[in-house]
Amino acid sequence: MAAPVSTPCSRPSLTDLLSILQCLRDKGVDLFLHQQGLDTSTTAGKAMFQMLGVFAEFERGIIRERVNAGLARARERGVVLGRRRVEPAVEKRIRQLRKKGYGILKIGRELGIGTSVVQRVTASEH
Repeated sequence: MAAPVSTPCSRPSLTDLLSILQCLRDKGVDLFLHQQGLDTSTTAGKAMFQMLGVFAEFERGIIRERVNAGLARARERGVVLGRRRVEPAVEKRIRQLRKKGYGILKIGRELGIGTSVVQRVTASEH
């Protein structure tokens, strides 16, 4: 019998859960989750484990649909999605400073921008 302290935060799909449970069963191991009161060595425990997986997958599907619907509504209203473009003058200055041998951190500090912006601009040169 396996008895983990708590369930993982990452949410595997129903097929993943069933596959994990089957692998455990093949090795003669059952799952006991004390905090959830779930014991897969019993028929009721196996059924509950599978139902929890079904509901988790259903919840993920609903969330995905809502997110996609929200993005579609935003696009219909003309909202521009994604990162703002770096102004051409800033891009040019980043490249100039980089050619002078300035480091990413120093460029970011001097221009008052994040280092991720500097990295993105310098990466796009190649």
